[in-house]
Amino acid sequence: MVSATTEAPTAGTAPSTEELVARIRELHPLLEKNAAQGEQDRRVVEESIRALTEAGVFRIAQPKRYGGYEMSVRTQIEASAAVAEADGGTAWVVTLCNQCAWMTGLFPEQAQDDVWKTNPDAKISGVVTPSAESVKVDGGFVVNGRWYYNSGSWHADWAVLGMPVVNEAGEAVDHGIALVPRADLDFEETWFVAGMKSSGSNCLIARDVFVPDHRIISAPKAWQGEVATEHTDETLYRSAFTPVLALGIAAPQLGMGRKVLELVTAKAAVKPLTFTFYPTQADSPVFRHQIAEAAMLIDTAHLHAYRAVDEIDRAAREGSFPDELLRARARADAGWVVENVTKAINLLLFAHGAAGFAENNVIQRHWRDSAVAGRHAYIVPGVSLEMYGTAMLARDANITPML
Repeated sequence: MVSATTEAPTAGTAPSTEELVARIRELHPLLEKNAAQGEQDRRVVEESIRALTEAGVFRIAQPKRYGGYEMSVRTQIEASAAVAEADGGTAWVVTLCNQCAWMTGLFPEQAQDDVWKTNPDAKISGVVTPSAESVKVDGGFVVNGRWYYNSGSWHADWAVLGMPVVNEAGEAVDHGIALVPRADLDFEETWFVAGMKSSGSNCLIARDVFVPDHRIISAPKAWQGEVATEHTDETLYRSAFTPVLALGIAAPQLGMGRKVLELVTAKAAVKPLTFTFYPTQADSPVFRHQIAEAAMLIDTAHLHAYRAVDEIDRAAREGSFPDELLRARARADAGWVVENVTKAINLLLFAHGAAGFAENNVIQRHWRDSAVAGRHAYIVPGVSLEMYGTAMLARDANITPML
């Protein structure tokens, strides 16, 4: 539930970013209380999902036409990071559901009506990898496939799923993204991992599912800024596709890094520095140096994330589409967030000591969640830097079309 001191938000009345983050922080005790149960269940506890829904956190990227807030990419980043301060797995579900809501905003209005007209609280999960087969039929396609790993799968009413678009001869002519009702899909639990356990990133399965034409868009066109929505005045859905996704899934790292820094710093005044004459860690110059270095690494991650999202938001407001160099730099910025937060958390665990790995210590949960999330293929630091370096050298063929 939303805190008794907070009025339930009115659908469609967008709060400021600061107000939304404040709502999230009021929910921290609840999210933290449910985090261990979420790990055990391998899904976010429904009480947490309900509270975040009531607080409007899943409306960030939903069009105002359906009662959403239609807020900036910067707001998506700040909200996801704020949730991650309490629990990384919950933040991952919030992030992916908001990103998939944003993707749904790229579809024609008819498809958006299918999703939200009768259920404005509908949540969407998704995987854009075209791990499926399709057959062209009258009015659409029949699709069969399996999509790993579909974060938030337990809580979603719809899914955005990659699929091959084929002609009548069965030849692939495009990479499509399809909107499919969750009720049309089978489900298999496949998410048995060391971190991000509660993200519920399971497998969705299509068996002879019909997808009408109006619920399919072209992924390559979307990557280049050509989308299907008729509402071209809606600024948010003019945002560059691949930077939105990369920066979004890097965002939980910011919150987890902040939280680990906070926890380690708070303990420093009372925790001894074992096998030394220092009465507390805070008395040690080496410990102080480690804390400062970790803080600077986390600050660096924030500076790169905010630089990138502010550029994406600015271009969307202006109605321009960022060039390849800027889009590649945004991918590199997302990887740089991962690189710096990972280094910071590792450094903080060395500084804090072996107690940080106790099962009842939340520091190790943030460490595991950050480590698993940071290996997502979309934000691997080395690959992201290669994309940026290739764009900087003006090579004609980058290593991916997803820029």
